[in-house]
Amino acid sequence: MADGLSTTVANAALNNIVGTNAAYVQLHTGDPGSAGTSNVSSVTTRESVAWGSASAGSVSASNEPEWTSWAGTSPETDTDISLWSASSSGTFGLSMQLASSVTMDTGDSLTLTSIEITLPTAS
Repeated sequence: MADGLSTTVANAALNNIVGTNAAYVQLHTGDPGSAGTSNVSSVTTRESVAWGSASAGSVSASNEPEWTSWAGTSPETDTDISLWSASSSGTFGLSMQLASSVTMDTGDSLTLTSIEITLPTAS
């Protein structure tokens, strides 16, 4: 048996996290740090992200946040994202590393096709 949260508790925690502090996603060129404010991309726009309901200790975005017509530093390599409660200022919820880094050049578009948060559950 693996240690972890009960599935019920994990799902409730995830629904709370994404319901309060994960409505907007921001790009980063490195680790966002403990406050989510380090290594912010030259494109500072936070795009909205919607979430499904947590199940089996995981929750996934139900939309695909997109940055179109890149007008930031060119080239820029983005490696991480942070999730926030608001489009500016707001409360930092969490951060994560992208599955693979993305190099952006002037005019490029970036779409996050999958965002998933998982908590360890007892099995």
